[in-house]
Amino acid sequence: MKRTEAKTVGDIVQDLLRKEHLDVPLDEHRACALWPHIVGPGINRYTISRNVRNGVMTVHLSSAPLRNELMMHRSRIITLINQALGREIIKEIVFK
Repeated sequence: MKRTEAKTVGDIVQDLLRKEHLDVPLDEHRACALWPHIVGPGINRYTISRNVRNGVMTVHLSSAPLRNELMMHRSRIITLINQALGREIIKEIVFK
């Protein structure tokens, strides 16, 4: 058996995730985990829950004025999350 070029374990795992179509759900989970780092502890304090499904992040907030303020900055938050992930995963954010 002839050896091919060696791959790192990380490359093998990434290939497996892509092959099994698990890379997008994993990145959606990462997007939820990035929320506190993107918006900071002050805004995160008012976050009740967040989840991502099919590129739409839903964020439940306990403050209506903050919800209105974040709606105006929605596109910037989407850009920051996608930049942190390294590709476009989040297409829309819904604040509730």
